[in-house]
Amino acid sequence: MPLPPSDTWDVSWVDRIQGDARAVFDSPAVSDGDALWRAVQWRKDYHAVYPGTDPAKIATVLVIRHAAIPLAMDDSYWKQFEVGKELKLKDADDKDWTTVNPIRAARPGASGEEADVNLERFMATGGIVLACHMAFMGRVVSHYRKAGSSTMEQAEAEARSHVIPGIILQPSGIFAALRAQQAGCSYIVGS
Repeated sequence: MPLPPSDTWDVSWVDRIQGDARAVFDSPAVSDGDALWRAVQWRKDYHAVYPGTDPAKIATVLVIRHAAIPLAMDDSYWKQFEVGKELKLKDADDKDWTTVNPIRAARPGASGEEADVNLERFMATGGIVLACHMAFMGRVVSHYRKAGSSTMEQAEAEARSHVIPGIILQPSGIFAALRAQQAGCSYIVGS
């Protein structure tokens, strides 16, 4: 059992990992949000195989790290820094570079799988989403620094204001994935 955590990092999410069904999905690459899709599909499959399972007893953790870190950011970040163009991701009509995080929320009128496979729904239904602070500092904060934030602290504060609400920054994605495993989650590379 680890020692009590410092006040620097929020690890309260570990207490939410309960029940017999526990999995952590590692997302080191954007890959169209495949890690999120796999996490959502695993929960659906578990319910299909074991109907009546209390959803609170299925702990599903998604770790966004490395090159996937833009997936932790809101639409204004995506628009301001032209992330869609940088990553060569087209919008839903496949005409222009996307200016929104493609997995943040379902599009208006979405149904079925499209309505289910997005970060906001995932978190609203009990999913835990963690993000790598190292990747965040190296990629996201550097954008704000180049855009004119005068200090690293100001750049980080601005960047943090664009992290999707509910996503919890961790010291690193490796720490997050291993800590979830220590809490009993089976590990799978999600992308």
